[in-house]
Amino acid sequence: DLYRKVFVFRKDPSDAFVVLQAQLEQPLRNFTVCLRSYTDLSRPYSLFSYATKAQDNEILLFKPKPEEYRFYVGGKFVTFRVAEGRRDWEHVCASWESSTGIAEFWLNGKPWPRKGLQKGYTVGATAAILLGQEQDSFGGGFDPYNSFSGELTDVYLWDAGLSPDKMRAAFLSLRLPPALLAWSSLSYEVKGDVVVKPRLRE
Repeated sequence: DLYRKVFVFRKDPSDAFVVLQAQLEQPLRNFTVCLRSYTDLSRPYSLFSYATKAQDNEILLFKPKPEEYRFYVGGKFVTFRVAEGRRDWEHVCASWESSTGIAEFWLNGKPWPRKGLQKGYTVGATAAILLGQEQDSFGGGFDPYNSFSGELTDVYLWDAGLSPDKMRAAFLSLRLPPALLAWSSLSYEVKGDVVVKPRLRE
């Protein structure tokens, strides 16, 4: 149980990553991914990478610079500009809806202006899901200078777009609907120098 725990990615740059196992019954036409990160990196890094055999950036949460997040679906991305962090925990949620192509981005419980992305697309179900590296091929092809270094926690993936109330609940660590990936019951495998530690503060 990872309640009140974090993954610490100790090295920079790093070849370490965490593999997540999710049981996807069918391709995704809607989803929401949320996680909390803490780092002092100023170079580009990957937070959440979901690759299929056909598309290495099927779902990707990437931070190319301190004042920008990129959210990829099916190899295309939209950019959300943010204030440069105060070197504190950042909670992000990104959701996507195939029927409208609407991409939502929430940072620390607040929504950014919605953007259009991959209307009508379907996200493949047979996936390699990794934390801490960006996949350039299925389950591999890493660039260590896009690796994450720091702390990650509260990782979730839902096969639905979350309502604004639930987005805020995710930020506040309140009760959440059942998820494909849920932090409290995460099925994972650590590869390389990643340590599970208690959270230093709430």
